[in-house]
Amino acid sequence: MKKWYQKLINNYPFLKFLGNKYTLVSIIFIVWMLFLDNYSYIDSRVLDKEINELEDNKKYYQEEIAKDKQSIKNLNNPGQTEKYAREKYFMKKDSEDIYIIDIEEDRIKDSIKVANQ
Repeated sequence: MKKWYQKLINNYPFLKFLGNKYTLVSIIFIVWMLFLDNYSYIDSRVLDKEINELEDNKKYYQEEIAKDKQSIKNLNNPGQTEKYAREKYFMKKDSEDIYIIDIEEDRIKDSIKVANQ
């Protein structure tokens, strides 16, 4: 065994460094911590990415909640309620006629916005 190991070290001198027991233990420890442990570096990177995505989602939804609260506050005003009903639901008074003009470019822009969200 000793001759075989000595021959290998003579052909590959860097193996002499790897033959040290402290080096081997250090390499095994590093491999274990990077890949095999429950709290490995790779797993923690994946979890960090998920946390960042969830924080971005939280920020987005908080902004949307603030917008909705403002809309609710505006809808308490009767004039704003009427304006909202006319714009969103095409409601009208009895003496009015409504003409809806649908522009294809607007539909394309709207569909692109929805696809991007």
